[in-house]
Amino acid sequence: MRTAELVEQRRKAWFELDELCEMPLASWRPQQAMRFAALYRAACTDLAMSDQLKLPPATIDYLQRLVARSHSRLYSSNSFPVSTWYRFITETAPRAVFNDICVRIAFCVFFGMFSIAAFLAWAEGIFPNFAESIMGQQQIEQLESMYSAPMDGNQEQYIMKAAYYIQHNTSIGLECFALGTLIIPTIVKLAYNALVLGAAFGYMARADVSQGDNFFQFVTAHGVFELTAIALSAAAGLRLGVGWVFTNGLTRIDSFRKNAERALPLILVSVALFILAAFTEGFISPSPLPYTFKILWAIGSASALMFYFCIMGYPVESPRDGSKGA
Repeated sequence: MRTAELVEQRRKAWFELDELCEMPLASWRPQQAMRFAALYRAACTDLAMSDQLKLPPATIDYLQRLVARSHSRLYSSNSFPVSTWYRFITETAPRAVFNDICVRIAFCVFFGMFSIAAFLAWAEGIFPNFAESIMGQQQIEQLESMYSAPMDGNQEQYIMKAAYYIQHNTSIGLECFALGTLIIPTIVKLAYNALVLGAAFGYMARADVSQGDNFFQFVTAHGVFELTAIALSAAAGLRLGVGWVFTNGLTRIDSFRKNAERALPLILVSVALFILAAFTEGFISPSPLPYTFKILWAIGSASALMFYFCIMGYPVESPRDGSKGA
């Protein structure tokens, strides 16, 4: 191919990259950010091969300036894109959670199995030894021992318990996310942990279990954040698995990359919920605050999540493109 033909062929991509450099970062959409990265890599390749391709000096000079501008735009830290993060937090993330079928599957599996297990473990007269068969007698005895003493104001003692549960439940979320590409193992892991956690809650809710009051004094406040975070972690993993298995005509790598972008808001929201759960477990759950306050905290947490996911996440007409939010 002659040099003039090559320059003419590549000129459109260079001009497109130039236009993206002119746009403020806050106005970029996710697709434009991906396009910018692809154009930047291509321009770097063109510049690296400019001598071999015998490009005119003026063209090489233009490419050098274009690559320098693009590099500065890509790695610039002169300004913090507050509006971009605000839009991500208030629009992109809640809509990603609300509209993703993987989230609905994960929530149905986790909270469905959790609720069933909690009822079966609580209804000892109808389903005897259900909790023991799910958790094992040793784990039940350990659970009773941990909550044998009431809240006595010993903050250090309960922070130690909080640290254990943070580590334990966060590891559950990470495992569900890591197994996501295999789909079935993620669902099995999620269902199993829902059964165990539900059985624990149901068992401790029995009238004949004296440690139940102490247990719920501790877990009520942070349970909403932590359980939701586990389900969202699994949903993010499932989204990766769906992208790997069901490509919709794309190459497997492109499909995986596209679904990884869709999974990103899910895992980021999950991380935020784990942080909120950790804060609550460390400072509110082990505190001698009245149980009424902890119940109200749990209700407020659940209401806030419902508002964030369902109200803020509900797709609306976008004034920018006149289409439904994804």
